[in-house]
Amino acid sequence: MKLSQQVIYQIYPKSFYDSDGDGIGDLRGIIDKIPYLQKLNVDMIWFNPFFVSPQNDNGYDIADYYRIDPTFGTMSDFDELVAKLKAVGIGVMLDMVFNHTSTEHAWFQKALAGDRKYQQFYYLRHAKPDGSLPTNWESKFGGPAWSRFGDSDLYYLHLYDPTQADLDWHNPAVRAACAEVVNYWRDKGVKGFRFDVINVTGKADQLVDAPKGVASKTLYTDTPIVQDYLKELNKASFGQDDDSVTVGEMSSTTIKNSIGYTNPANHELSMVFNFHHLKTDYVDGRKWSRMSFDFPRLKHLLDGWATGMAAGNGWQALFWNNHDQPRALNRFGDAGRYRVKSAEMLATVIHLLRGTPFIYMGEEIGMTDPTYDSMADYVDIEALNAYRALVRSGYSHADAFTIVKTKARDNSRTPMQWDTTATAGFTTGRPWLQPTNQAKINVADELAHGEIFNYYQQLIKLRKTMPIVADGSYRSWRLDDDQVFGYWRELESQRLLVLNNFYDTATTVALPAEMLAAKVLLSNYDDVKVEPQLVLKPYQSVALLRD
Repeated sequence: MKLSQQVIYQIYPKSFYDSDGDGIGDLRGIIDKIPYLQKLNVDMIWFNPFFVSPQNDNGYDIADYYRIDPTFGTMSDFDELVAKLKAVGIGVMLDMVFNHTSTEHAWFQKALAGDRKYQQFYYLRHAKPDGSLPTNWESKFGGPAWSRFGDSDLYYLHLYDPTQADLDWHNPAVRAACAEVVNYWRDKGVKGFRFDVINVTGKADQLVDAPKGVASKTLYTDTPIVQDYLKELNKASFGQDDDSVTVGEMSSTTIKNSIGYTNPANHELSMVFNFHHLKTDYVDGRKWSRMSFDFPRLKHLLDGWATGMAAGNGWQALFWNNHDQPRALNRFGDAGRYRVKSAEMLATVIHLLRGTPFIYMGEEIGMTDPTYDSMADYVDIEALNAYRALVRSGYSHADAFTIVKTKARDNSRTPMQWDTTATAGFTTGRPWLQPTNQAKINVADELAHGEIFNYYQQLIKLRKTMPIVADGSYRSWRLDDDQVFGYWRELESQRLLVLNNFYDTATTVALPAEMLAAKVLLSNYDDVKVEPQLVLKPYQSVALLRD
């Protein structure tokens, strides 16, 4: 199946299904739920890391790329999972975290012990002559990006948590070691790879201070050398498979660079994630702030990326949700009165666009953010650090909590809600993170009485069976509309007009005359009448097809 026809489902293993009652999801739990995944009809599962890790950053601090963390199961469990998914036509995508390793990784421990070979795997630098840190860079999790390297007079770079030491990709041995990891998992039947924050590997050999008023990330993010690294990794590993599927998580990237990463002629990646559209509810670009999303900006970003990537023969990964984002329903829809309709509308926007849609677990049943009432309910290091930083900067505890509650990564990491029980059917033990609204939102009820899951099935079927959805061109429709994000898809003689009302009030759109003879391909409301003045109900999506 072509990449353009595929739909990928993301599982956060820690939160999907717990088979042994320890409160943490595991591989055997995923095996148990394969019939559910098969019913949805997705093509590949992206798994967040389940490798050996001290879990300081929920598995993104990897201590051994070659072993399954016992918390999640065994290599035998993994092999069985791959085989059973393959038997029902579902591939496996693993998360490769190659910008950094855990400080417990053997490479870092050997470096600490004085092994020169492995000291060259990391960015080790002396303090400045005045005794200050090697650079003024800030960690993305707060605080300085440098920590003391053991008992030495050196410091090591960590763009994230101090237990996540950045690898020096200038070293060919580092790049070769990463390719070896990919090849190990390829040999075990893995065809998909997602590369975590891969475009921050492009740091300069000589690290310098960020000028005053300039964010340090601009010195190392999305630099030209990243494409050289990806070409090399492609050739040495996954590029040897005709059916490989790869995606790069690209922080603060550009359309131009993303075309470079994904144009097939460049032999780098299949597609990229960009996050610009998920920052339209940031005040002045600050994540830890609170505002309603900027709809005109959201539309222009979605349109600009769709137009630009198509023009350069690039390819996007399309998504609203993942393990690092609050639930989209709370941000761009209505998680209360119009939860069902806004869930379906948001799905329509993504699944009928040009690109490869990703579904984050629970999205297909309309899961929302948890209703926590205390910072004690959160466990993510980023959220805890952000709360403390907001309080230090002058916010009241109540206001700081309100902000964190809207943006915390734990919002999407709560357990998958399978039923109405106290633990949401996720575990027989105590969940590592508490669910809160499973009495209203759960798989059992959705499959028996709901409509969101079925709507996702319809969208997935359209991508697999209708070339215009998979391979059609893209162009915008009336970007100046106050409530509707619309676009055209075209292929040969067919035209598809997709209209999405982002608000809880009805609106009327004037249909182009050529579409008055169109048929309704899909809508999340029944009894749609194709009329010159088409009324869109609250959070309504309509896809009109003209042959």
